[in-house]
Amino acid sequence: MKKILFASTALIATAGVAAAEVSFGGYGRFGLFYDEGATGTAKETRLEQRFRFNITATAETDAGVEFGGRIRLQSDENSTGGAGGDGPGAAMFWASIGGFRLDVGQTSDVLDSGDVVDFFGHGVGLTAFVEQADAFGGFDANGFGAGDTDQQVVKARYSVGDFTGAVSYTEENDSTGDNSYYQIGFGYDFGAVAAGVVYGERDDAAETSYWIIGLSGDLGPVGYNLTVGESDAVNEVAIGLSGSYDISSATTLTAVIADSGVDADDTVYGIGFKHSLGGGVSLRGGVGQETDGDTLADLGVRFDF
Repeated sequence: MKKILFASTALIATAGVAAAEVSFGGYGRFGLFYDEGATGTAKETRLEQRFRFNITATAETDAGVEFGGRIRLQSDENSTGGAGGDGPGAAMFWASIGGFRLDVGQTSDVLDSGDVVDFFGHGVGLTAFVEQADAFGGFDANGFGAGDTDQQVVKARYSVGDFTGAVSYTEENDSTGDNSYYQIGFGYDFGAVAAGVVYGERDDAAETSYWIIGLSGDLGPVGYNLTVGESDAVNEVAIGLSGSYDISSATTLTAVIADSGVDADDTVYGIGFKHSLGGGVSLRGGVGQETDGDTLADLGVRFDF
């Protein structure tokens, strides 16, 4: 991430501000994407592209409290082969000191943030088109993006030593039938393995609830992530496992397998690779299957800045 510091006469003269900083960062990617199940005007093989640009501003008081905000601009292709952009989207804000952090606005809930459970795992391909989360129906995982949002999130997180606790409330303000919900989670890093659990409940007539347990860690060149969970909306236990293996300092293999527990769903699986070209540039690709049984694949280049 590139950083540019701004210090104005007014800022320097403000007694309560110790430092202010504006930084820019993101990534770009382009390549090919294949979707066996494309129908209608959607293309089976299309040009894949994305450019993501984050703008982050922070300020710190003399007492050491950091305040920050972020917005995002983003351009993507669409299923018919065209492309379009979003942003700047709704902003996220935070305040933090020591092990405590408060996030508000268009920000991640407990499950999406990965604070205590890695819901998505080691994604496959240039676009991470196959992830563990794909098999977990009936779960809420909403986060920061480049567009408008009807949701406002308040999330608090506290970490001390190897322990982390987090709680969030997502207020839904549209009229499409989506519900507000809350989540609470706890996690502990034991070293070779980090364990966490998240419980969530929707503000609907059925008081739909869900739980998920996660284990993740690294064993030498191997990274792993295991998730097991159940939602009242599905009433089946879902399980997902993903991993990565560093063949060399430049090349990593990734693999995912996940099952929703629903008889009508196919098993989610995929295998992919990432090869570093240096300078934040990497060649990535993969092939896999989603719950509908269709084969997906992609190949392309990503550069981070």
